[in-house]
Amino acid sequence: MAQSLDDIVKVNVIVSPMAQSAGTFDIGLIVGKSTVISASDRVKIYSSLADMKAGGWTGTEPEYVAAMLYFSQNPTPSKLVVGRWDASADPAETPEKAVEACRAANNDWYGCYVADATATEIQAVAAAVEAMSPESVYFYDTDDADVASGTAGNIMETLKGLGYSRTFGLFSSTSYAGAAVMGYAMGANTGGANSAYTLAYKALPGVAPDPLTTTQVNYILGVNGNVYTTYGVNYKLLVQGTMASGVHFDEILNLDMLKAEIQIGAVNALVAAKKIPQTEDGLSLLISAIEEQCEKSVTRGAIAPGVWKAAPILSLQPGDVLSKGYLVLAGRIADQTQDEREARKAPPIYVPVKMAGAIEHVVINVTVNR
Repeated sequence: MAQSLDDIVKVNVIVSPMAQSAGTFDIGLIVGKSTVISASDRVKIYSSLADMKAGGWTGTEPEYVAAMLYFSQNPTPSKLVVGRWDASADPAETPEKAVEACRAANNDWYGCYVADATATEIQAVAAAVEAMSPESVYFYDTDDADVASGTAGNIMETLKGLGYSRTFGLFSSTSYAGAAVMGYAMGANTGGANSAYTLAYKALPGVAPDPLTTTQVNYILGVNGNVYTTYGVNYKLLVQGTMASGVHFDEILNLDMLKAEIQIGAVNALVAAKKIPQTEDGLSLLISAIEEQCEKSVTRGAIAPGVWKAAPILSLQPGDVLSKGYLVLAGRIADQTQDEREARKAPPIYVPVKMAGAIEHVVINVTVNR
């Protein structure tokens, strides 16, 4: 009888833990009062309008009409989450509670839209999304005459005053036009090389441009709202791509992605290693894991080389060049207190980044000599 080779050479196969991803930033949520989805199910995921039809939607529901605009954008988003707003409950569920319940039921979506929300409800949802975890963004539309006329206290002015950086408002007379903006935002976020984008100057198939006066456009843009209107003879454009706080949507999206990727990269490094020693070499392992994640933002075109103009961070001084668009700095192990060492904490790690930004306004001077 043959003896086991294990007596001579024993081979152990150790499978490393599977690394986790940072989540999705290309799926939207549409919430409505229709009863196709039960309150107990709360959400359903669809890949197309045909998929929705197969799931019991007739094609007349507000959620379906909004989904038509969502899926009509180019590039087309690959998935949509539809959520139930249980307005028939006793007492009736508020829209912000419905969105929060959809978040508890599903973490896949990043953008959200609530069909047929009033101005008061828009403000309540905006407040809920501002504090939501994981981070999300809220798209809404309004054709409120108070916005177009610049009447004090209108919803766009109110949200600007509140400084909400996770709420994108569109003035539009097309029903559910906000879902179209969300559809473009989710579809364009492919994560590939040079895939970074802005929402400025984009076309929105299915949305009619509004015949706004220059005064109306300037007011809406001034309260950090957005419009879809005609420029020149042929251009139908979404302008200006900003959140209620005035920050551009692409900056919020790209920083959310960077934050999530850095976090999951560091956690994956801790999980994959048998031990990360509390030494400079161990700290270098964490720094390398973070740098690997930062490179993803460089590849997408979200961050780029530039001159640091903010406050000093450790050795980084104003005027220094971030040659890769980012830098990962950390305090010294030798400077840690005994309490920090016993708690097995790493020294503080800093990741200064330089956003690539975008050019959206140009002045061209033409000089003619006769």
